[in-house]
Amino acid sequence: MTARGAAGRCPSSTWLGPRLLLVCLLVSRSIAKEVSEHCSHMIGNGHLQILQQLIDSQMETSCQMEFEFVDQEQLDDPVCYLKKAFFLVKDIIEYKMRFKGNTPNANATERLQELSLRLKSCFTDDYEEQNKACVRTFHQTPLELLERIKNVFNETKHLLEKDWNIFSKNCNKSFAKCSSQGKKGQRGGPNDPQISEFVFHLLVPGIILVLLAVGGLLFYRWKRRIHREPQTLDSFVGRPEDSPLTQDEDRQVELPV
Repeated sequence: MTARGAAGRCPSSTWLGPRLLLVCLLVSRSIAKEVSEHCSHMIGNGHLQILQQLIDSQMETSCQMEFEFVDQEQLDDPVCYLKKAFFLVKDIIEYKMRFKGNTPNANATERLQELSLRLKSCFTDDYEEQNKACVRTFHQTPLELLERIKNVFNETKHLLEKDWNIFSKNCNKSFAKCSSQGKKGQRGGPNDPQISEFVFHLLVPGIILVLLAVGGLLFYRWKRRIHREPQTLDSFVGRPEDSPLTQDEDRQVELPV
């Protein structure tokens, strides 16, 4: 009976491997489900309302801020655009959006920073060598910058709700295309927008100044000529009869033919 009992029992170690595998599968599924729900619902309407409040509380001004952002003309892939824009927005919120402490705008900025930190887990990192790819310097007002940031969060929210794993896409090929375009632009081609803008701002004021100087010179010479012509006429009209020139003319008349 002892032998039969020993033969009929299964050692607990034989069930340990499959049980552990089953537990791991269940845990991984639950974690994946939590992550998917976590990313899909991380950006709420409240965050968009915070951004809108920041926009509404800004003073209208023509002063512009300088910041780096994605050049959408180079990067037309919407997923890769938002993936690149997210990390840039994170830096802008941290370093560019400064408000006095313990104010509604400062508290709103802190909430956006916390959101950016939580969202980072929903984005996979690409090669660090592509960090500056598809990026250029912008000059916009604070209102325009906040509108741009709100659009990024709004579009990110919609894509995450459709597919929580959408930003795991590898965008290195798209970023590499931007890098190759940037190298061509550094050669100083005629279609480079930065060079064209620089030439426009440099040449146009110079041309205007030259035209004004030439016009002023021509006007001065014209006024001077008009001022001298009456004096010349007066000198001929007021010349005395006994002047040496008159005597010479009389002598020439008296000469025999």
